[in-house]
Amino acid sequence: MRPSSLKTEQTTLATAANALNVLRDVFGYPAFRGEQAEIINHVATGGDALVLMPTGGGKSLCYQIPALLRPGCAVVVSPLIALMQDQVDAMIQLGVKAACLNSTLAWQEAQAVEQAIFSGNLDLVYIAPERLLLDRTLAMLDALSEAGKLALFAIDEAHCVSQWGHDFRPEYLQLSALHERYPQVPRIALTATADQATRNEILQRLGLGEARVFLSSFDRPNIRYTVVEKDNAKKQLLGFLTGRKGQAGIVYCLSRKKVEETTEWLKAQGYPALPYHAGLPAPERAANQRRFLREEGLIMCATIAFGMGIDKPDVRFVAHLDLPKSIEAYYQETGRAGRDGEPSEAWMTYGMQDVALQHARIAESGAAEGQKILESQRLTALLSYCEAPRCRRQVLLNYFGEEREPCGNCDVCTEPPELWDGTQAAQKALSAIFRTGMRFGVTHLTDILRGKTTDKIKQWNHDQLPTFGVGGDLDDHAWKSVFRQLAAAGLVHVDMAEHGALQLTETAREVLKGQRTVQLRRPVKRKSTPSRSSSSTVVSDLSPADDALFQLLRKWRADTAREQAVPAYVILHDKTLRELAEVRPVSHGLLAGITGMGSAKIEHYGAELLDLIRNEG
Repeated sequence: MRPSSLKTEQTTLATAANALNVLRDVFGYPAFRGEQAEIINHVATGGDALVLMPTGGGKSLCYQIPALLRPGCAVVVSPLIALMQDQVDAMIQLGVKAACLNSTLAWQEAQAVEQAIFSGNLDLVYIAPERLLLDRTLAMLDALSEAGKLALFAIDEAHCVSQWGHDFRPEYLQLSALHERYPQVPRIALTATADQATRNEILQRLGLGEARVFLSSFDRPNIRYTVVEKDNAKKQLLGFLTGRKGQAGIVYCLSRKKVEETTEWLKAQGYPALPYHAGLPAPERAANQRRFLREEGLIMCATIAFGMGIDKPDVRFVAHLDLPKSIEAYYQETGRAGRDGEPSEAWMTYGMQDVALQHARIAESGAAEGQKILESQRLTALLSYCEAPRCRRQVLLNYFGEEREPCGNCDVCTEPPELWDGTQAAQKALSAIFRTGMRFGVTHLTDILRGKTTDKIKQWNHDQLPTFGVGGDLDDHAWKSVFRQLAAAGLVHVDMAEHGALQLTETAREVLKGQRTVQLRRPVKRKSTPSRSSSSTVVSDLSPADDALFQLLRKWRADTAREQAVPAYVILHDKTLRELAEVRPVSHGLLAGITGMGSAKIEHYGAELLDLIRNEG
């Protein structure tokens, strides 16, 4: 082995050993997970990286530990000003010197942060992209770089650079300047979700052509996936929420009006709920977000304006009352549940009107034709997920290029649908669409097939059509399911410009001519009972005595968090409290063996925790 190669290997081994020491001493974790160790070594030794890792998979450690291993201050670019202080508070709890630099600071506070960076008193600084690109900030970074005090750049939520993504931030497009201006400073871009097209866009727009791509499994095994056919969505949501009082959750709605209505309705049903959408005054939005993060058991009703970067680990469910715009957006939004690894739920109800609205959104956007086609393909992938007769997790992960066995933790696995040869039914439905001039929606077409003589059918003489009454073997519910599945299979297009009219695609001809068969799933009547991820199940592994101590520890944590004006999870996670309740350590040394108990946390809270455990025991 050449001396240079030996030196490189020795450096890598030393870095790995130091990284593990930091993980254990600062963060209180015994070992790295997945590719964390390799990513950290790569960045700590000066390499660029694009990291795709699911929410709750430990992405933050991939830049936090290199920041502590490399000389100087690390700059973390985040689009989430409202959450920066919580991120900083979490670091300070761990004994890490951190601060944020954004527009919420008075000029004296900003000056103090800049001085701390220059004097070497900060390990990490969180900064918004628009602040980073100011001349004043760049001049400061220039000086740091020249002095060798710029540790790394971490670009969080890197999918924001994708111009047609679900969280686009135009200021992210300028971040390629970091590579041009500071080529010697390593950069790590991180995101929880990106299909192949978005990955390529991130690499190209951020100038990460030479970066290593670390692609972890997208699987979130603790999340149970359920999709139900929309039929009185509020009543269905209420059924889903039965037994979930006291759990934190997010309910996503498509419109601001629906967010407001659902919030008030939930409160009337006895569930503490808050609204969040872009139309609310900024102070109210910020206050509601703060309450959701810091209080327990709240439900946030929101549009997609809420959620990116939400660190709250104990969100037990994410419910969608409307269809998201793509499978990528769905994955990102459901990923906000169960960051702590505990059993959690992703529940969604959808119908044909949702499909029509999303098609309209694509048609009315100012996107180029090629982009509209891509967006339509992404929507079709989500419809296929909703109507798939096989394991939902398989369909979801296949979209991101992963293969896996059926999961046993989704509604399709636990209640497999019955499949039937729907070729004749499809031909009847497609024929009805064709013979009515492709100008009508599902309800009218269903009435034709079932032979109902409504005023509208008489008005258009549709009772004279050959297809009138040929579908009496199926009820309204079953025909609506057929039309949804035809849309999911790409045989039918929903045109909102024509008020939700169904139109045939080219591939529909093959079915009408008998050149292609169609397999359909029979609609399943889902039970409205809480599943095994209800709140009692999350702690069911604790004995009554241990559970009593766990609840006592949670109360202590809530009181401590209130005193310090930080979210409860910033003090300690539920997982750590549960382990404390089970193990009942009796010394500071034994506390060090508890997951999440780093040296700073033991120093801050060790004596109080030991007293609590001793007195309860």
